[in-house]
Parts: sequence; structure tokens; C-alpha cells
Amino acid sequence: MGAAGVGPAGVAGAAGSAGAAAGAGAPRRRRTLLGPETYELVFGTVYTGLMTNLLLAVACLPLVVLVVATDLATTWPLAAVAAPLLGPALVAAFAVFSAFSADGSTAVVRTFARAWRRHLRRGLAIGALATGAVVVAAVDVAFFWGRTAGAAAIPVLVTLAAVAVLTALLALAAVPEMPGARLREVLLAALVLGVRRWYLSAGALVVLGLLVGVVATRPAVGLGFAAAPLLFATWGVCRFVLRAAPR
Repeated sequence: MGAAGVGPAGVAGAAGSAGAAAGAGAPRRRRTLLGPETYELVFGTVYTGLMTNLLLAVACLPLVVLVVATDLATTWPLAAVAAPLLGPALVAAFAVFSAFSADGSTAVVRTFARAWRRHLRRGLAIGALATGAVVVAAVDVAFFWGRTAGAAAIPVLVTLAAVAVLTALLALAAVPEMPGARLREVLLAALVLGVRRWYLSAGALVVLGLLVGVVATRPAVGLGFAAAPLLFATWGVCRFVLRAAPR
């Protein structure tokens, strides 16, 4: 009679209890925090950074040799001649960062080489203009150093040099984003937006100055490891500053 009185609810309850007991006895699957996508992202990021560092060193090889193997206090004229090579190299590196941020592309060599070849002339022109402005400002600072007029002239010269470097940096970041614009338009947009958003532009200059300091004191660390992440941060700030630029 007791067994016959068991209804559908009792059968369902018994089945649920048995299923729970079986589930409790079965081994639980461990959830992995690092899936294949995470490993792919990590290795892709590391590869992109290291390969970008290598390509930057190759693209600026004469300047790298001067920085590593000579005393810049005596070879700075040669360094000034080689410095414009930084222009197309930075344009190519920024193109790599843009492609990686957009769709995770790790075709670093192809992207770098294509952007370097396409924007070589404009990159060299921007690099030459910035180098010339910095050299003239540095020579004038050395002339006014220790003189009475230096108290007024030196801050102005340093500010002009910083504006020139900032304008060049923003222009180099804008070149891949504005391929159809004229060089004058790119430079004007970089100058206006850089000065207008000086509170953001100053951050890009600080990060760039940190990279220059690392390369100057420890070239192997700066060129081999620090260049790509610091330049990526600089590119991110520059891109944010330029987001209102006309396309």
C-alpha cells in the first residue's frame, strides 16, 4: 500500500535526489582562467612589441649606432643628420599599433614595411623639421647660457623646442590616419590641437622623454624592451588628442 501511494511527485523527487547524488559524486570540471584566446592575445602582444622594437632599430640603424657606440657630446652633428630617420620609423610603428588595436593583427613586418615605404617622404620631412627646430633651439640655449638675457630667452627657446617636438609627434601619429591630407594641413592640425589640448599633449611628451632617458642610459633595455610599450602609450595619447582632426 505504501509503495502504491507514491505519486508522480514522489517519483520526480526521488529521481532528483538520485541525480543530485550522482552529480555530487561526479568529478567537477575545472574552469580554466586562461583560455586559448588569452594565450593568443598574450603571445601576440609580446611578439608585436618585440618585433616592432627590432624594426625600429633597423629603420634607424645609423642613429642607433651613434647612440650606442659614440659619445653624443662630440658626435651630435652626425646624430642630427641621422635623426630624421625617426620620422618614417615612428609612422610605421604607429601604423602597427593601429592595426593591432583595431583587429589584433600581428602582421608586424608587413604592416611596418608598407607604412614605412608609403609615408617615407612625409616622415622624413617631419623628422627633418623637428630636428632642425631642436638643433637651433639647443644652439641658442648654449649661446644664452650664463648671460643676463638667458633668463628670458632660454624658457622661450625650450618652449618652442617642446612645441616643435610635440607638433612633429602628433603629425607622425596623424599621417597614417590622414593619408589624403597635405603635409601642411597635417602639421597645422597637429600644432593647433596639440596647443589646444596641452594638458594631454604634455603627457605624451613626458612618456617620450622617459623613453629618451631610458635609451640614453641603457640603450639595450630601451631599444629592446621599453620602446614599443612607451611608444604605444605615446601613440594612444596622440590619437586621443587628434580625434577631432578633420579626415
